Amino acid sequence: MEVISKSQKVEVPTAGIIIIGDEILRGQTQDTNTHFLTRQLHSLGVKVKRVSVIPDDIQTIASEVAVFSKEYTFVLTSGGIGPTHDDITYEAVAAAFGEKVQPHPLLVKFIGAYFKTDDLSSPAMKMAHIPESSELYFGEDRSKGVKSRYPIIGVKNVTIFPGVPHLLEKAFSLLGKKLFHRPGTGFKSGTLYVTADEVSIASILNETVSKFPSVAFGSYPKLFHSYYKTKITMESLNSEDVGAAGEGLKVALPKGMVVDYKEDTVTDAWHHLDTLLASSPSLATPFQQAVDVLNQCFDEYSSEEICVCYNGGKDCLVVLHLSYAIMQMRHPNSKLQAVYITEDNAFPQVTEFVHESIVRYDLDCEVLPGPMKSALFTLLEKRPRIKAVIMGTRRSDPYSDTLGSFSHTDPDWPPMMRVNPILQWEYNVVWDFIRGLYLPYCSLYDRGYTSIGSQTNTLPNPLLETKDRLGQVIYLPAHLLKNHDKERKGRISSKH
Repeated sequence: MEVISKSQKVEVPTAGIIIIGDEILRGQTQDTNTHFLTRQLHSLGVKVKRVSVIPDDIQTIASEVAVFSKEYTFVLTSGGIGPTHDDITYEAVAAAFGEKVQPHPLLVKFIGAYFKTDDLSSPAMKMAHIPESSELYFGEDRSKGVKSRYPIIGVKNVTIFPGVPHLLEKAFSLLGKKLFHRPGTGFKSGTLYVTADEVSIASILNETVSKFPSVAFGSYPKLFHSYYKTKITMESLNSEDVGAAGEGLKVALPKGMVVDYKEDTVTDAWHHLDTLLASSPSLATPFQQAVDVLNQCFDEYSSEEICVCYNGGKDCLVVLHLSYAIMQMRHPNSKLQAVYITEDNAFPQVTEFVHESIVRYDLDCEVLPGPMKSALFTLLEKRPRIKAVIMGTRRSDPYSDTLGSFSHTDPDWPPMMRVNPILQWEYNVVWDFIRGLYLPYCSLYDRGYTSIGSQTNTLPNPLLETKDRLGQVIYLPAHLLKNHDKERKGRISSKH
C-alpha cells in the first residue's frame, strides 16, 4: 500500500519516460531500462510522473513526445536509434517539434570512419540523421579523463537514449547528473520498520499522514521477514519534515513496535559489531573468546590456508560473519575461502540460503557432495594449500566433548586443523548475536526448527508448538526457545 500526502509546495523537477519497442510489447525482451532510469532520476531529485511503453510507430512516438514535452520538465526516450527500418525515434522526435532530420557533420565523420562509408543513404548513416535543433551531449569519465566517442542526442527537453541496457546505463552514468540534476533540489527520506502488519497500524498511519502534508508516506508489507512486518517510508524535500514525521509516527505506535532494523550489517562489519557490543554487554565475553580464536588462526595460517566450512545453519552463520569481518580487517582485498558440503534430502530453504550467503559475503566457495569426510579429501585435492577449517561446532553438538578451540582431525581424516571459535557459546548467545546484528538467516528457523539437519531427520521443535487465531498448529521462531538444552529436540535420530 502507498499513501501519498498532499503536493509539496517546492517545485520538483518532473520526468516522463517513453520506452520504445515492439519487442517490449510482445514480451520478447525484458525492459530493465525503466527500473534503472526511475531509480537514477529519483536519486537526482527528479520525480518520475509517467512511464509509457509504445510501439515502433512514427506517429505514436511523435504524439507521445509532443504531449510529454509539454507536461514534464524532462522527457527521456529509450530505443529506436539504430540503422534498421524500425529505428525511427530521431524522425519521430523531429516530427513532434515540426522539424526534419538532417545529417550532422560530427556524426557523419564519426560514422563514416567507423563503418568505412561516405554514403549518406546507407543504413549506418541513418544514425547520423538527427532533428534539426539537436544538441550533442558527450559524456566524460572524470576518473580516466576520457570523453565519450559517441554522443547522446537532446532535442529541447527531450533526451534520446539507446535501448540497449548497458549502453543506456553507461551514457546515463556519464551524463545523468549534468543533464537532470538541479542544485538545491533532492528528496530527503527516512524509513521505519514495524513489527505489526499493515492492517493493525493503518489508522495510526493515516492519522500521521494527515498531520504531515509535506511528507509522502509509503507502506510496504513484508509477510515473512524475520525482523519486521511493515516497512514505512517517508520522503520530502525538507529533512526536518521527514524527521518530525518519523518521530510522530514512533510516538503514535505502541512502544516496542518500531525496530532499529539495519538492511546491511555485512558491509562495514566491524562498525556494526562495535554497535552491537555497546548495546549488548553480555555478548562481550563470548565475542572476545571467538575473536581471539580466529585471530590466532589468522596469525598461524595464511588466508590461502584457511577455509570456512559453511552449511547455512545458525552456528555456521556466526562463524562465517566473524571470519568475514576479520578477513576484511586483515586481508581487505582477498576473498574468504569456504566449502559447502551438500547432503541428500537437504531442505531447499537451506540450499537457497547458502547460495544467498555465498553472494552476500562474496565467498570463494567450493560446493562439494557429502559425506563430509570424502568432501574434505576432495577439497584438499582441489585446494592443497588449505590447512585449517573453521567450524560452527558448539559444545552441545554430538561428539564435541573432547574438542578444543584447535583440534586436529582424526588420523583417517584429511589432515587439517579444525578451528572452533564458538565452542563455548550457548544457544541464546548465538541468537542474540544473529538477531542483534539483524543478519538474514534460513527461514526454517522462523518456522520452529531449532537444529537443522536433512528433511529425513529434522522436524520443528515440539516445544515451540502453538496455535494461531484460527486454532491451526503453528510453531514459534527458534530464537524464542526457552529450554536451551532442548535445542535438538526436533531431530528424529536417537543419537541426537
